[in-house]
Amino acid sequence: MKQESAAQNTPPASPSPSLHLQDDSDPQALWIFGYGSLVWRPDFAYSDSRVGFVRGYSRRFWQGDTFHRGSDKMPGRVVTLLEDHEGCTWGVAYQVRGEQVNEALKYLNVREAVLGGYDTKEVTFYPQDSPDQPLKALAYVATPQNPGYLGPAPEKAIATQILACRGFSGHNLEYLLRLADFMQLCGPQAQDEHLAAIVDAVGTMLPCFCPTEQALALV
Repeated sequence: MKQESAAQNTPPASPSPSLHLQDDSDPQALWIFGYGSLVWRPDFAYSDSRVGFVRGYSRRFWQGDTFHRGSDKMPGRVVTLLEDHEGCTWGVAYQVRGEQVNEALKYLNVREAVLGGYDTKEVTFYPQDSPDQPLKALAYVATPQNPGYLGPAPEKAIATQILACRGFSGHNLEYLLRLADFMQLCGPQAQDEHLAAIVDAVGTMLPCFCPTEQALALV
């Protein structure tokens, strides 16, 4: 994954208005920020979605997964958010309204909290097309206190683990490639050096590897 210039890597400056979790235009609406598998497979009903970013966090493959992308004997590696003053993480925010709110939260509690080990956290989301109109959103974050947390490791070691693991939702490599594909679709201003380094490490281990739709078909 090519690295762009520093100017391209920098999203628009963040304004700092007073924010709250509910949508001003709809008190019954809630925004949910996804930065891992939720960017391509939310699997809950929603009314709107926007691509954008949150500041103050970096995405890391530091959470173990023994259900979706791994097993008890061979935990997969999935992403969480690490507090980082200089960090910027791209993803998708989904707006749920009315009855969708309870249904989405009920579903995500099982998928992210019970099976994934994630806790909820409030974040400020900046839509790509209107970063001067930020939103408060709910994000699911795996902290070091949860039993599945694996923590840091060299990107090559993470790549090796990803190549070896599969869970009920599919191969861990598929998870990595779909996330990398999403980042490319966001444009050159969306960068994730940690993700790119893992993809590059996978490339050194697999002959004729390239993160394309053809590669995704293999997993």
